[in-house]
Amino acid sequence: MPPAAPGPGAPDRGLARLRLLDRNVTSLGLVSFFADVSSEMLYAVFPIFVTSVLGAPVALLGIIEGIAEATASITKYPFGQLSDASGRRRPWALGGYGLGALAKGVLALAFVWPVALLGRFIDRLGKGLRTAPRDALLASSTTADQRGIAFGLHRSLDTLGAVLGPLVALALIQFHLSLRTIFALAVIPGAISVVVLWRRVEERGAAPRGRAALRLAVPRSSAFRWLLASAVVFGLGNSSDMFILLKAKSLAGAVPVTQVETDVILLYVLYNLTYAAFSLPLGSLSDRVGQLPVLLGGYLVFAFVYLGFAAAHSWLALIGLFAVYGVYIAGTEGTSKALIANLSDPQERGATLGFYYTVSGVATFAASAVGGVLWSAVGPWATFLYGAVCALGAAAVLAAARLRFGARVGQPR
Repeated sequence: MPPAAPGPGAPDRGLARLRLLDRNVTSLGLVSFFADVSSEMLYAVFPIFVTSVLGAPVALLGIIEGIAEATASITKYPFGQLSDASGRRRPWALGGYGLGALAKGVLALAFVWPVALLGRFIDRLGKGLRTAPRDALLASSTTADQRGIAFGLHRSLDTLGAVLGPLVALALIQFHLSLRTIFALAVIPGAISVVVLWRRVEERGAAPRGRAALRLAVPRSSAFRWLLASAVVFGLGNSSDMFILLKAKSLAGAVPVTQVETDVILLYVLYNLTYAAFSLPLGSLSDRVGQLPVLLGGYLVFAFVYLGFAAAHSWLALIGLFAVYGVYIAGTEGTSKALIANLSDPQERGATLGFYYTVSGVATFAASAVGGVLWSAVGPWATFLYGAVCALGAAAVLAAARLRFGARVGQPR
């Protein structure tokens, strides 16, 4: 069972709250840390690999990323339901992290873009397999008033892996290793994540109800449906981060390819440093003021940053935008998960989380496809302006939900 919530006289801030968390929270954070080291060793240079090494056009990169992310999102709902029906979360998470490690080896063998697509497909299938069961397991390992800080801690550890991964890739590039060699070495931290999950994470949560799996149903909570509507509007403009990396590449000018790789990786590291630094404090804040206001603020930050990307013409502007961009995701990623967990039935939490991820992810697939077309047909500014408008629309939906439900949405129970 998760540890009891602190009593009236117990400290509710800072490190004291972290010490009250179940061991599963930190263990799952370490699992995500190693998995993200593995994934981010290649993510920052994947657009360069596809467009410069494999010779694929930018529009095709958008399609590859759209298919990859749609695969992750579409599969999250059925795998979340299956974990509910089985009453076990851990085996699904193990399988998902295992596929993620395998995918890096496939990418190392990619000499044509369809193989790169296959590698991304396997990687994102693994993400779809593990995400909802893992997050449901994390939620079951906490009490309602701990979930903001618990998911914030998880995102911080996850993102520290996203900081270290590109730095490892950068160091390997300095030793003149090929991108394929870097992809092959990325298998190692991916395998470590599986071992940590196997050895340190224990099963938590309610027994299965015995209901049929894979039954399509929208969760009953009307507050959840408003949250879902905002996620769809936002997702329609939230194209792959590959486009912001390509924006950085486009401003690099006539410099050697290895220098472009280095500069892009460092920008991506800056983004992840901000993400890691703000995830825990914003998660803790959401436990006190409610998740919904923090989530709404994150959407507004996204809109500001995307307008900035549309207008940016210098590396100095990019440095500031990449740093602020990390604040957006720190305020939305873990906070939305904590909010969904608080709105859901514990025995249906995997399906509820998965349903949210699937629906918003399908919207993101459309965003990546549209973003690639806008980039090629109109210009990079159009991709970012479109995303900013969608983010403002999502913020408006959340503001309307706040007016309708008041303190019932996003407030600690």
